Amino acid sequence: MLVTAVAAERDAVVAGLGPTVTHRDLPAGTLTRVSAPPGAPFGYADVLVGGVGPAAAAASAGGALTAAALGGDPYGLVVSAGIGGGFAPGAPVGGVVVADAIVAADLGAETADGFVPVTGLGFGTVEHRPPAALVRDVAAAAGAAVGTVLTVSTVTGSAARAAELTDRHPRALAEAMEGFGVAEAAAAHGCPVLEIRAMSNAVGPRDRTAWRIPEALAALTSAVAGLAAVRWQGSAQASGRKNPS
Repeated sequence: MLVTAVAAERDAVVAGLGPTVTHRDLPAGTLTRVSAPPGAPFGYADVLVGGVGPAAAAASAGGALTAAALGGDPYGLVVSAGIGGGFAPGAPVGGVVVADAIVAADLGAETADGFVPVTGLGFGTVEHRPPAALVRDVAAAAGAAVGTVLTVSTVTGSAARAAELTDRHPRALAEAMEGFGVAEAAAAHGCPVLEIRAMSNAVGPRDRTAWRIPEALAALTSAVAGLAAVRWQGSAQASGRKNPS
């Protein structure tokens, strides 16, 4: 299953998967089901518009994962896919990042000494690690950079905030708003997770005139086509599931 925040991202993802689609309503939203090409080791991939932000993404993805499990056909991979902001120079506008770490960057507390992640308070987790081999294969197929993708509830809008994030997360290449929520839902179901982001803007001072959303959506389509090539050419076969994505 691939989870996007909004319909425009869903449409870009579906375009990268294939032309044959059906729709299925769930309490968590509407799944768009894309049939796999002939000869693929499984029958379809589902795409879900999960909403904006980590909470909406976790709730929607969790609902869809539960429905699939109760239906006897659990997912074997969950992908958070969409556009996002890139940290220069590693992730230029129009580029693609595949996360090797999905990090909740603003989950924690402010103190006199600075930000403390929730793990420093003795709770929860702030990081999920996608399967390294899958990250490598998808990044190669998509022509993507590999690095940390930060999940934030408030999008960065200043140079100072961008500098703070890169100081705390030196390997960060991108920020978005849903990856950690999707990863939490996947982890609750024992399912591996991946995050793919196409860069629509640079992380830093908010300048909507510099955003390149159409170009980022086109890059997302190409990246998802790379993911489909990896998954539909046999790597999913080892899962033994009809519906590994």
